[in-house]
Amino acid sequence: MSAIPQTEPAVLLREDRDGVCTLTMNRPARMNLLTREMLSALQEAFDSLMSDTDTRVVILTGAGKGFCAGHDLKEIRALEEQSRINELFATCCRMMQTISDLPQPVIARVQGAAAAAGCQLVAQCDLAVASDAAKFATPGVTWGFFCSTPGVAVSRNLSRKRAMEMLLTGDMVDAHKALEWGLVNQVVPHDTLDEATMSLARKIAEKPPAQVAAGKRAFYAQVNLDPAQAYQLASEVISASFTHREGREGMDAFIEKRDPPGKRR
Repeated sequence: MSAIPQTEPAVLLREDRDGVCTLTMNRPARMNLLTREMLSALQEAFDSLMSDTDTRVVILTGAGKGFCAGHDLKEIRALEEQSRINELFATCCRMMQTISDLPQPVIARVQGAAAAAGCQLVAQCDLAVASDAAKFATPGVTWGFFCSTPGVAVSRNLSRKRAMEMLLTGDMVDAHKALEWGLVNQVVPHDTLDEATMSLARKIAEKPPAQVAAGKRAFYAQVNLDPAQAYQLASEVISASFTHREGREGMDAFIEKRDPPGKRR
């Protein structure tokens, strides 16, 4: 008698309640990596929300201990060619920009680590509520591939000096420092994260939806100077870094769970 194959749970979960849509990245064992599958699921969900008049606010979160650890380096390593890697990052950049294009405000609910493109995802959301256990980092530079695409969103939240500090050092930033620097709106005890996030969502959901949508659209029109060109350039830069010797050596070290290569010249 053959065993019944086990189907993997959905990569992205959706729950709708009282005008609030909660999207949960559902690969906790892999720190909710932004694989092509995850990017596709997020893009599809955001596209469906564009014309969803019943949804007033979107909450984006991750299952498990971590929010999102960024891209899957094994997946990128297998692509090898810069043109194929660039295509992956173009897909990610499109998804990120869709968050700003949505008529509904998007709140990141950050319960744990948000690294690299995961930190970018937090920065790209309109608002963010973090657990006091949350941590943030753009650590690519340590491994040989500068976090240029995360830098687009992070630099639009933090001052230039703070953004460059994160990007150039790769150091982990705790939740309270992230609040001080402007990456998140609130830091709350871990066991009150759900309550605090939903409270903020409901407060916004009570506002006139057409005005919220118009206000959000106008805000980004005046505050973001040519983000599409910034993302195009950053996507090309990060794709090139993954095919460069330093980036390939760093990916190998990361995947093989060993220390990164020594100091660069």
